[in-house]
This record gives sequence, structure tokens and C-alpha cells, in this order.
Amino acid sequence: MTRRLSRETLIKWAPVLVLLALVIFFTALNPTFFSLRNFARIAIAAAPALMVAVGVTFIIVMGSIDLSMEGTISLTAVAFAFIFAQFGGMGWIAIPLVLAIGGLIGLLNGLVHVKLRIPSFMASLAMGFVGTGAAILLTGGDIVKVSDATFRGLLTVRWLGFPLMVYVAAFFLFVGWFIQTHTTLGRNFYAVGGGEDLAHASGLNVTRVRVTGFALAGVFYAIAAILVVARIGQAESVTGANFMFVSITSVVVGGVALWGGIGGVWNALVGVLIVNVIDNGMVVIGLPDFLQDGVLGLLVILAVVLSTDRKMVSFVK
Repeated sequence: MTRRLSRETLIKWAPVLVLLALVIFFTALNPTFFSLRNFARIAIAAAPALMVAVGVTFIIVMGSIDLSMEGTISLTAVAFAFIFAQFGGMGWIAIPLVLAIGGLIGLLNGLVHVKLRIPSFMASLAMGFVGTGAAILLTGGDIVKVSDATFRGLLTVRWLGFPLMVYVAAFFLFVGWFIQTHTTLGRNFYAVGGGEDLAHASGLNVTRVRVTGFALAGVFYAIAAILVVARIGQAESVTGANFMFVSITSVVVGGVALWGGIGGVWNALVGVLIVNVIDNGMVVIGLPDFLQDGVLGLLVILAVVLSTDRKMVSFVK
């Protein structure tokens, strides 16, 4: 019992300890790492990735996987930029419209998965390609700029040293936490991830829960797209590039179990911070970028090894 307790405690707190160790390590190598300005840089880079990680956390908690985020982000970012430019002074109407588009993409993603009985990784990967293709079709390969000063204020206006977009991400993080812990939908995600057959037997509409989860994830991907546009001031067909790797890595490293039912949005937050601290720290100490991917890959393997009971796994699929 003590051994089991110690293992569970290690698994629970390991990501936080890794994050603290990384901060201490990079600070020791270069004291400028531990500064408000540098932490603001980390927060700016982490804000969109956090929204993607929160969205995909809901999917992974259900025991599924979603690989559509890159296409969804690219398409919603392009749609946001076009709508914002089209409406001029009323460009803020683009925000609810794009959130609805993101939710619709997620809804279609979920329906393809559950209605056509296609594995979630394959259905979502295909939808991601569709999203990227649609973004290329809309832009023709061009860049769509958003130069509205008020909107760019999400990046340029700061409070306590951090830009407004960081606080927007923090707000939606708490929204995700509220959904996860204080709603029937959030509890149903864990019920499905803990055992789909048992969830069926208890009368839960698993199909509806899964489709709703994918739709909710699509909304969070759209929020990430808006924050990316706010950060770089433009949208294009590759706006969502690399978010798949970063988000899945962050969620796994943060402690969300890939087989479902374990973890949550706070794990996603810790994981995103670990990934972005590594990214920033390597730049600060002058190491080449390619080392970052290697370190993250090792962290993913370590995280899965630590969180998996080998005696309970009879085969690898």
C-alpha cells in the first residue's frame, strides 16, 4: 500500500517538480532567464498552446485522440482575419463567429469518428488536412494581415508586466477547469474515459458525450487561433503548424494519461509550461533548436513510462 501510494504521489507531482527543476537549471546557467520580461515571453508563447492543450485534454480524458488542431487553427485563424477585415469597425463580431466555426469543425470531427466508426486519430487527422486545405483555398497561399490597434492591444497592452492575451488564456483555462469539475459534461468525460462499457451500462449516451467533447475542443482551438493572430498580426494557411506536436507533448508530459480517465486542465497547464520553458531556456543559454525536440521526445517517453503500470499492460497497440 505504501509502495502504491508513493508511486501515485510521484506520478502526481513529477511534472511540477520537473518544471521547478528546469527553472532552477536554466536560471543557474543564465540568471537573465529568471526575470519578469523573460517570463512574459514564455507566457506569450504558451498562451495559444495552452488553449489547444486544454481542448485536447477533454478528448484524451475520454480515451480518444484528436489530431485536427493544426488544420482547425489554420482555418479559423484565416476565417477570423477575413471576417475582421470585412466588417471593419465592427470586426469584433469575428470572435463569436470564429468560435462557432471552431465548434462546428469539432462537431463534424466527432460525428465522423462516432457515426462512421472511424478511429479518432484517423478521423481527426483527416479533418485536420481538410482544414489546412480549406485555409490554402481561402488565402491562395497569401498572408492576411490584421492591423487593428485595439485588437493588437491583446499583445501590446500589458498589466503587471504581462500582455492581455495571457489573461485571456488564463480566463479560458478557468472556464475549462469549471467545465471539467463542475458540470455534468465534465464528469461524463471521465466516465467515458474510465470505461466506455460501464458508461453505456449506466445509461450514459456515450456518442453524445464524445461528439460534444470534440465540439468543445474545436472551440478552444479557435480561441488559440485568435490568440495566434493577436500575437503575430496575421493569418495564413500554416498558422497552425507544429501545434499538434506541442499540444500532445504538453498534455502527456503534464500527466494526462493517454488511455483516458486521468488528468485534467491543470496537468495541461504544467505540461505547456514545461515545453515552453525548455524552448525558451535553450534559446537563453544559446543551444540549437534541434535539441529541443530531442529533449521533449525523451520527456514524453519518460512521462509514459512513469505513468504506466507495466503489469497492467498485456500488449502495446
